[in-house]
Amino acid sequence: MNKYGLLGKNISYSFSRNYFNTKFERQNIDAVYENFDISEIEKFPEIIKNNRDLKGLNVTIPYKESIIPFLDGLDKKAKKIGAVNTIKINEDGKLIGHNTDYYGFKNSLTPLLKPKHKRALILGTGGASKAIAYALKKLDLEYRFVSRTASKKVDFTYKGLTSDIISSHQIIINCTPLGTVPKIEDYPNIPYVGITSNHILYDLIYNPEETTFLRFGREKKAITINGLQMLKLQAEKAWKIWNRKS
Repeated sequence: MNKYGLLGKNISYSFSRNYFNTKFERQNIDAVYENFDISEIEKFPEIIKNNRDLKGLNVTIPYKESIIPFLDGLDKKAKKIGAVNTIKINEDGKLIGHNTDYYGFKNSLTPLLKPKHKRALILGTGGASKAIAYALKKLDLEYRFVSRTASKKVDFTYKGLTSDIISSHQIIINCTPLGTVPKIEDYPNIPYVGITSNHILYDLIYNPEETTFLRFGREKKAITINGLQMLKLQAEKAWKIWNRKS
C-alpha cells in the first residue's frame, strides 16, 4: 500500500488527511494518507527513514521554506517561488519539491476578478505568501506585502496602513494564521473602514468557514472567499504530481 502524508506542526485540524483518505476510499485507491506532526524540521529525515512506502508529502505551516535544504531538488516553479508545499518521492528515493499553492490560489481567485481589481495587499510574509505573490504576478496584478516589522521585503507595516491604502488595494489576502481555530476571535489589524463593495477579501484559512477577517469584509459588502477551494485545487494538483512518471 502506498503512503502519502502531511508534514507540519500542530496539524491535527488539517483538511488534507480526511480529504485524501475519503478520495482513496471512494475511488478504490490502495493508499493511505497520514499526518506527520513534528516539532522541528530537523526531525524530517526520520520520517523518510521510517516510512519507506512514502510516495509523496504535502507541507504546511511552518515548514514550507525550511524544508528546502532537506530536498534533492526543486521544480522550476518551486524554485522561483522559494517555498514548497508538495514533495514527490521518486522511485530512486530522490525528494523533489513542488508548489501547488500558487495553482490553487490562482484558479480560485480568477473567477472573482473584474477590471476594477488591479492591486493587492498580501498580509504576512511566510511561505504561503510567496506562492500568493507568484500567482498575482502571473495574473498581472500589482501587490504589496504587509508585515508586523519593517524590512526590505515589506512595503507596509500594520501600523503604517491607512484607510486610503486599503481602499486603493482592491484585493486583500490574509496569509497569516490569525483567526484559525481555536483562536477564531483573532484577525489582522488593518483599517477595515477602507474596505468597500469593490474589494475582494481572501483568507487562506478554511477553519472556521468564515473568519473574523472575512466577516468584517462581508459587513462592508466586499466579496469574500476562504481557503477551502484553494486547498482542494492544490490537493488535486499534488495528486497529479505524485502519480506522474519520474
